[in-house]
Parts: sequence; C-alpha cells; structure tokens
Amino acid sequence: MFNPRLSIITVVYNNVHDVERTLLSVTGQTYGNIEYVVIDGDSADGTLDVLERYRPHISKLISEKDKGIYDAMNKGLALATGDYVLFMNSGDEIYAPDTVAKLFATAPDADIYYGETEMIDEGGRILGRRRHKAPERFTWRSFRYGMSISHQAIYIRRSLTGPYCYPQYQLSADIDWILTAAKKAKKMVNVHQYVARYLVGGMSKAKHKQSLLERFDIMKRHYGLLPTLFNHGVIAFNLAWYWLRHRRTND
Repeated sequence: MFNPRLSIITVVYNNVHDVERTLLSVTGQTYGNIEYVVIDGDSADGTLDVLERYRPHISKLISEKDKGIYDAMNKGLALATGDYVLFMNSGDEIYAPDTVAKLFATAPDADIYYGETEMIDEGGRILGRRRHKAPERFTWRSFRYGMSISHQAIYIRRSLTGPYCYPQYQLSADIDWILTAAKKAKKMVNVHQYVARYLVGGMSKAKHKQSLLERFDIMKRHYGLLPTLFNHGVIAFNLAWYWLRHRRTND
C-alpha cells in the first residue's frame, strides 16, 4: 500500500474561536501516517490553552512572535519531515475523517494531489463549493484565470517545495508558492472529491485591493505582462457573468 508520511501545518494567531475546529479535523483523520506541526504567533486570547488540550496529537508545537503569516508558514516548513505537505490554517478543515486516506488511495506516488473545496461561514454553516472549480488536469498554467485550487486542497511533495521567499507579498504568496512547486511537478492527480473546507473571510478579503495587486504581480512574473493583462480581462468577464447568472437565479 502507498503510505507516505504527510506533514500537516497549522498556523494560528489569536483565533480561539476557530482553531479547535481545525484541530479536530486533523487529529480525527483515519490515516495514521501524519506529522502535525502547529505554529502559534504567541497568542494571548486562550488559543494556547486549546492547543495544549490537543498536545498529545501534535508532533511539533512552537509559540513565539513572528513577522507575519508567511514567516510562520516558513517555520512550519522548516520543521516538516513528511513526504508531502499540506497547510490547514486555523479556521479551515480537512473535509472528512477519511479524506487523507481516500486521497492517497487514489493513485500512488504523485507529485501533487488536489481536489475541491467547500466554503463555510463563521458559524460553521456550509456555503457550497467555491466559485473556482478545480481543473480536470492541473499544470502551473492553470492559475492564469484565477486560483482554481485553494491552498487547503493541495497536497505537494515536500521535496518540490521551498520557503515563501517574497516578503513583499503579505496576502497572496501562496499562489507563488504553489506555482513554483507545480513547475517542477510531473504527476498531478485530481482526486475528484471534496478535500477541504475553508472559512470565508480573512485578511485577503478584508484587504481585497492589496490582495488583487499582489496576485497580478505574481501572475506577471510567472506568465508575463501581456498574457496577464489579457487573462485579467477574461477573469473580469467571467466574474461579471458569474454574478449576473446567480443574480438571475436568486431573482
């Protein structure tokens, strides 16, 4: 049987309201070969008390001040020793207890596994699938019209990953990180199932303009200026059509 070691990394800071949902989704997995790494940014709201309750299920736990979310994620990557790595940050969830087991049973020895993501609100209510459907076949070019796979729904061979190395990106560095790894990948497997739930909102929504500017710059570096300008025209058209179609449905 294909039984690789999976490093799951959770980054959290002052999120006592949501962190337990994430912890439960990871520690409740039926798949046994998991290394769980938790990086806390020196929380002061009771988050550490929750983490301590789950300490027997956490392989490595650090609680100290950091320079932001991607600095914390780099700390997690530095501690990870698994064959694959997955980020499941505070508030997000692995979809079901058997998700990891089913994912690795899909096909052996892929460089990247990916699937669909379901959205939830702050009360844990299900909002349906995210607007972008995961591509049937994923390559590094698949993000040219938007991030079609969420960060929580992609499992990457750790040897293909590196640190988040662009400090100017405070909200969208995950796009650059995934694209950089995808350029090295040979075998990518769509598992054709929901693999994650993510909490709607967060800093990228609160600072939407900054997030969009960062995404444009990242895509420009990977795809070139003129293709990125054209692709953003396609993105704008698709977004307008999506909202128009759903407004008609609601009416």
